[in-house]
Amino acid sequence: MRRRAALLPIGLVSVGLALAGCTTGFSYISRNYVALTPQVVTIGCKEPYEVYDNRQLRRMLIVSNALREYAGCNLSEVRIDPDPVASRVKRFRTAARAYLDETVREDCRITGETVFDPQKSEFAYACDGPIEKRGTVVPRLPGRNPGLNQQ
Repeated sequence: MRRRAALLPIGLVSVGLALAGCTTGFSYISRNYVALTPQVVTIGCKEPYEVYDNRQLRRMLIVSNALREYAGCNLSEVRIDPDPVASRVKRFRTAARAYLDETVREDCRITGETVFDPQKSEFAYACDGPIEKRGTVVPRLPGRNPGLNQQ
């Protein structure tokens, strides 16, 4: 009984350290993306990806559906991707590039990627033009509802 009581604080410290690593990504995402309205871009597998674009930082967060990341694309069809992990990097990069193209920023290039977990990746990008001032009206994806708070 005493041995279990002695191991309890060590176990709690281990769990605390593990959670601290998770919260670093969570707090970063919350700080940089929580106030942004997501837009949706669809790529070749006809599955949507949410895009949170922080234009002042020139970074975007791409968020995928958890089911897609474990089962693959074409979930509505008979064929299921046998290895979604193998196509993940290509799909997320394709979604990021499609988003930049669809928001009239074809001249921008992706300069970096940070993978937070299987559903979320952040892409840094660089553009030739200056960074827009906060509040500037910018092109949104065609046919997408900007949300009730921005109408």
